[in-house]
Amino acid sequence: MRPLVVGIVNVTPDSFSDGGQHATPQAAVAHALALVEEGADALDVGGESTRPGATPVPADEEAARVVPVVAALRERGVALPVFVDTRKAAVAAAALAAGATMVNDVSAGLDDPAMLATAARAGAGVVLMHKQGDPATMQRAPRYGDVVEEVLAHLVARADAAQAAGVPPERIWVDPGIGFGKTFAHNEALLRALERFVATGRPVLLGASRKAFLGAITGRPVLERLAGSLACAARAAQAGVRAVRVHDVAATVDLLAVLDRVAPP
Repeated sequence: MRPLVVGIVNVTPDSFSDGGQHATPQAAVAHALALVEEGADALDVGGESTRPGATPVPADEEAARVVPVVAALRERGVALPVFVDTRKAAVAAAALAAGATMVNDVSAGLDDPAMLATAARAGAGVVLMHKQGDPATMQRAPRYGDVVEEVLAHLVARADAAQAAGVPPERIWVDPGIGFGKTFAHNEALLRALERFVATGRPVLLGASRKAFLGAITGRPVLERLAGSLACAARAAQAGVRAVRVHDVAATVDLLAVLDRVAPP
């Protein structure tokens, strides 16, 4: 089964790849609809950048960015799953009430103690991501004894916490957090070990699209990292990852369609 393609909709002025391009609700909705046309299986709507060095956004401002987009997509008849990318339970609750179906939390429910219970009450799924430190500081010399073992143990523990909070077990996903408090070597180790994460039995989401480690490998600036991003999507498919979170939906859909046809039985 090929990974689902989750299209990124950043309603932010400062995201690392496309900050400001879709910063108004109208522009974000238009972009989301274009991603649907390109073949996205789901959409991920976020109103706070979590790029390295980013500063937090107040909950009311973040909700004002994302909730109108989620509501407008439902009003336009978009039936795809919609993830809300947030660390704040209040934002998650408002977006879920507007029609979102999953919470994508880069803190795995740790930044806001109410997050897991909020998702559970709404019957929503969660994506629990690993990060080391906060976005503002996470790339300042991150260190691990064994990055794969530590990230894996963290995600297993957070998935157990989500289940204990009442989130349906089949709706608890994990994400190793490429680029979130990791060096280039850490990111490469996690990508090589994706099968370990899949083996937990939890659906795995991978977000590697256009990230800095691809620039380190290829020497390409952010907007020229399509080939590297597609290589990561292919690696995810090889490992059995459930979904890939990407900027370039059409190219990723094509890549996965071809891989699906030519893969050995």
